[in-house]
Amino acid sequence: MTALGAAAIVRPMALFQRRDRDREVYGDRLPAGQKATEGWPVLHYGSIPKIDLATWRLELSGLVEAPVSLTWEELLALPQASAHNDIHCVTAWSKFDNDWSGVAVADVLARVRLRPEATQVMIHSYGGYTTNLSLADLSAAGNLFAHGHGGEPLTREHGWPMRLVVPQLYFWKSAKWVRGLVFLDEEKPGFWESYGYHIRGDPWKEERYS
Repeated sequence: MTALGAAAIVRPMALFQRRDRDREVYGDRLPAGQKATEGWPVLHYGSIPKIDLATWRLELSGLVEAPVSLTWEELLALPQASAHNDIHCVTAWSKFDNDWSGVAVADVLARVRLRPEATQVMIHSYGGYTTNLSLADLSAAGNLFAHGHGGEPLTREHGWPMRLVVPQLYFWKSAKWVRGLVFLDEEKPGFWESYGYHIRGDPWKEERYS
């Protein structure tokens, strides 16, 4: 056997051993196929957008009785909330015990009157990224429009000034640099979903790809 072939065997074995150790530590908190990380990998489509808080807006539109536009000051004037959760990336890392600060999704949704047929949402980010969510997944208890992590403001590479946090789904659904929510009456794919990622992305069902 060549050295290259031996290495190819050792690396998967080491990965399985690492996942077994993580499973012993985290138990059922670790979804299948995931491994724990102490860091926070930086993954996103495209470059980091340049955002000016003076012109930043969160736009709520689509199947609503009237569109709503929140400035940064108006967002911060809403009740501030915190959340403690685990996050799971489709690329197989999980980061445990995250502490977030921000505004509860429920408090933002309370600012807009949705039409009865609204069941889906397309999340739009500065920079052009999109991802889809069902209204039920978006409005689940504990979800945040987060502006802080670990007691500090978000860094630019992790979504400053504000990102969505939907921990019950793979983390590509927790869009960075959110600028708008468009409410829809049918499910439509966002950016990664159009390239074969699963339309929902439940880590407990390993819904990585379609």
